[in-house]
Amino acid sequence: MDHIGAQLKNIERNIKFEAADPVSAQGFTQVPNFILRMPTLSVGAKVVYAMFISYGWHNYFCFPGQDRLAKDMGMTRPRVTQLIGELEQAGLIEIERRGQGKTNVYTIKFRVRRTPRGK
Repeated sequence: MDHIGAQLKNIERNIKFEAADPVSAQGFTQVPNFILRMPTLSVGAKVVYAMFISYGWHNYFCFPGQDRLAKDMGMTRPRVTQLIGELEQAGLIEIERRGQGKTNVYTIKFRVRRTPRGK
């Protein structure tokens, strides 16, 4: 399956966006609804998941350091580490620890989980 960016390159565009304001100039990040509606996941972990998507979406991969995440989210590094652990525990990411002062590699899982209606 091709990355969505590769698929969009071949589409004729009939809408243009003028990036005059800071919101559209910086782009957008889409978060799967199943993540937003997952009651067992903290708000902070949901934001970390969204940040991972934001960092890696257009590049197919990324190597964000926890210091960078903490700065971008306005949190401490220990709190970011805790939230990443929450995502790993929930099975939503896999972490490849590279050691030697290198950043970790994160695999983001888009796994849709069915929840009973009304929950």
